[in-house]
This record gives sequence, C-alpha cells and structure tokens, in this order.
Amino acid sequence: MQSPEPRPEPPGSIGRGPHVVAIQSQVAHGHVGNSAAVFPMQALGVEVAAVPTTLLSNHPIYPTMRGRVLDADLVADLLKGLEERGLIEAANAVLTGYLGSAENGAVIADFIARAKARNPALLYVCDPVIGDEGSGVFVAEGVVAAFRDRLVPAASILTPNQFELELLAGASARGAESLCAAAASLCPQRLVITGCALDDTPAGAIETIVYDRGALHRIATPRLPIKPYGAGDLFTGLLVAHLVTGGDLIRAAEKACAGIFAVLQRTIIAKSYELRIAPADFMASPTPAPSAAAAKESDHKQEQNRADGGVDDRGHNS
Repeated sequence: MQSPEPRPEPPGSIGRGPHVVAIQSQVAHGHVGNSAAVFPMQALGVEVAAVPTTLLSNHPIYPTMRGRVLDADLVADLLKGLEERGLIEAANAVLTGYLGSAENGAVIADFIARAKARNPALLYVCDPVIGDEGSGVFVAEGVVAAFRDRLVPAASILTPNQFELELLAGASARGAESLCAAAASLCPQRLVITGCALDDTPAGAIETIVYDRGALHRIATPRLPIKPYGAGDLFTGLLVAHLVTGGDLIRAAEKACAGIFAVLQRTIIAKSYELRIAPADFMASPTPAPSAAAAKESDHKQEQNRADGGVDDRGHNS
C-alpha cells in the first residue's frame, strides 16, 4: 500500500502581524503561566503559539492538584512541530517562563539556540521563574542551573523579580547602586526587575525597574493588599506584547505596569483569589508614578480592606 501524499501547507497558515512563541506552564483553573499571558497578548493583537511545560488542574497552592509536568520528549516534539510550521522564521519573539524540570529547560534551550540561528532578529524574553521573597526557591532541582547556564545568557531581555535577580547575580540588590551592579553582572544587559522594594522606594509603593545597558528607569505604583499567583506571568506577557507591537522597553514596561495595577484592582473588587483579567484593564494608557498622597491613600485602603474582610494582605506581585 502506497503511503499517502504529504499534505500541502494551508495558504495563510501563519498570516501577517506579530507572532510570539510562549513556553511555560498551563493550568485548567486560575491564571498562571500561559493561562495568564496568552489571552492578554492575543487581545493586544499578537498571534501566540502556546507551548505548555505543565498541564495542571490548578496552582500548587491549593489543597489538591491534578496533572503533571510534561515529559521533555513531549515538549521537544511540540517545539519541533512549531519549527515545521515555519514559526521560527515568522516569530517576532519567544517568551519562556516556568520550566517544570531541568530536562524541559535543556530542550527549550536547544530550541532557543536553533531559533536564534535561523532568525537572528528574534527577541528572546526570559522570565526566570525560580522563586520569590516569601517562598524562597520553589522549582525542581536543576532548574536554577538551567536558567543560569543556558537560558539567561541566551536572552535578549530578562524579567526577574528582585529575589531572582539577587539569586542569579549572587549579590544583594537592595539599593539603586547594588541593583545596577547585580543587573550589570548578568547577560543580557537589558532587564525589567519586578516587585522591587529598595532602600529609597517611597512608602506605600512598589517598583518595577528597567535596566538598559547601565541606565535605570524606575516605575513606582501603589502597593496593593494582594499577591495573586500569576501576576508576574501576566506582566511579562503584557511586556512582550507591547514590545512586538512597536513599543520601546521603557514604554512597554510602563504599559505593562499600568495593566497589572488595573487587573489587581479589579481582582480586589471581585474579592477573588485568582486574577480577574479583562481587556479594558491592559489596553488603557499607563498611570503615572504615585505621589506621596497616593501612597498614603493606598495604605488607608489596605487597612480598610482588611477591616472589611477583603482579600488577605499577601503583598504585591513578584
């Protein structure tokens, strides 16, 4: 029996417009990883090829969790399929986040190397999901090394939180000067560091800091009484979407900060443990840095929220 003729590639299978390959976790309930990042990127006009590293029922913080980290062979096979569809050449950017295992990190690093060789203009944004201030390191053995040794050096832009920056750099980053030195020790030389509380950060505020080849740009927003999981994943998705649709790094970071702040406000109003994501929140213009009065008002709202039995005060997104 003769084998069937290979199917031709459908016309327009990729289409015009910005394309992103997003490689990170996926959950059925809630918004972390690609379950937080994909819809906002699509709403901003970006075509997304979403590759999961995990398929889970929910975030591990819940009493039970079903599903598992995907085998590295499956992740590699999915990435190979994207290559066969021509998405390496078509993509404007690749975004990576939660790896799930060191083995997944290895196959993803191999994919990044092939992609950059075939598409030198490709932007690679690496979110080194390793841990945070409250939880410490929460990833599997070998994942930190996968980031430090292969993925971080390959990145065009890095988006760690303050804890992850310090871990990767092996140095404290609690002041503007020390943060600048920690960022300068890493490759790439363009970072957006989230969840920063420096020694001169205004009271009642939290900062996102853009480091671009030695220059710092600080974006302060009021600290809100909430820290839902997935806020960092949403931030990086918004950042990438604004970058591939024509924004420079500072402008993209400002828009992403504004979007996150609006989503967190909506989540507080809904008294929800999970993020409440609506396009209206991240398609608006960025808000300016808060004044002292705004920070004071934020502190008052935090106290009022606790008094009203609202969302627990778990801090701001990392």
